[in-house]
Amino acid sequence: MNKVILMGRLTRDPDIRYSNSQTGEQMAIARYTVAVDRRFARRNAGDNQQNADFISCVAFGRQGEFAEKYLKQGTKIALTGRIQTGSYTNKDGQRVYTTEVVVEEQEFAESKGAGGQSQGGYEPQSAPAPEDASAEGFMNIPEGIENDLPFK
Repeated sequence: MNKVILMGRLTRDPDIRYSNSQTGEQMAIARYTVAVDRRFARRNAGDNQQNADFISCVAFGRQGEFAEKYLKQGTKIALTGRIQTGSYTNKDGQRVYTTEVVVEEQEFAESKGAGGQSQGGYEPQSAPAPEDASAEGFMNIPEGIENDLPFK
């Protein structure tokens, strides 16, 4: 089985290109790199040790269109896909081997407001104060909204 699950931040805006698909329609191809933090740092490696891996990703079709429209540098995403390897000969005649993740699904891994900067997105309301709760720990329902509740 070839399945990859990653969560990290885009290191730069996606590079978007369009190619003709087999049906003759334009297909979006998005390439980007995700910085994925390592779970454990190496001991005695010094302060200059890299604590993240930089994973090349490519998204085709609708996933590529999603990347073009919504993803930008610094966006934290979770994605699933598969590892694909390949090779090509560069202009100097040397064989170059590649490894990338072909994205099957991708989604945001944090809200717009996370990270300290709000950009007009959803912001949660503050939690009710403890003194608003009954002795059993439940909050009393405000008067006038009993009929608007989805449960009774």
